[in-house]
Amino acid sequence: MWQIYILKCSDKTFYTGITTDLKRRVDEHNNLKLGAKYTSGRRPVELVYAKKFKNRSTASKEENRIKKLSREEKSELISQIKKAN
Repeated sequence: MWQIYILKCSDKTFYTGITTDLKRRVDEHNNLKLGAKYTSGRRPVELVYAKKFKNRSTASKEENRIKKLSREEKSELISQIKKAN
């Protein structure tokens, strides 16, 4: 199972990624050098969005779509998920 995720960094920016182990990956972003270079200087990061996909291809397409969104569009996407939960 693949997941895409959005992290909110300490400077209020967003980082979007893809993984098969969300808990491990968020821990890497917060605590290890294995996290992305972008997030290493913006710790701590907070998971604000995650969505599961059956295969990597579909997840990668969604990741690329989200990365192209404006900050406002990403905020709206996150808000929709929070309202649904």
